[in-house]
Amino acid sequence: PAGTLPKDVKTALDKALDDEYKAYSTYQAIITKLGSTRPFSMIIGAEEQHIAQLKSIYTKYGEIPKANSYLGKITVPKTLADSCKAGVEAEIANASLYERELLPLVKNYPDISQVFTNLMQASALKHQPAFERCATR
Repeated sequence: PAGTLPKDVKTALDKALDDEYKAYSTYQAIITKLGSTRPFSMIIGAEEQHIAQLKSIYTKYGEIPKANSYLGKITVPKTLADSCKAGVEAEIANASLYERELLPLVKNYPDISQVFTNLMQASALKHQPAFERCATR
């Protein structure tokens, strides 16, 4: 391992993984209910990559990631438009979580900061606009 993570950094990593699990599970549940439709069918792949990036940090530091506790426990909106609106809200909250809470906790870890920054930017610059377009169809 690259070293032992302090408790606050490990907590930040756990919160990041939990939020990515929640997004993945939500988008998976929407696809199951409403069919494999864009942007969910595209963004779920990105969420898988986000989870993999976070898990690589766990591996690097000799930590064990928790399992996804959201699978099968997500309530899905009735329509695609409502699901897209929920996606907009989720991605805004995700980017805010990274910016306001998690990034300050990992500022002394450039590798973790870079991953968190990439995930925050994906939410704000890619996922949120895709859901906004979907919500107004």
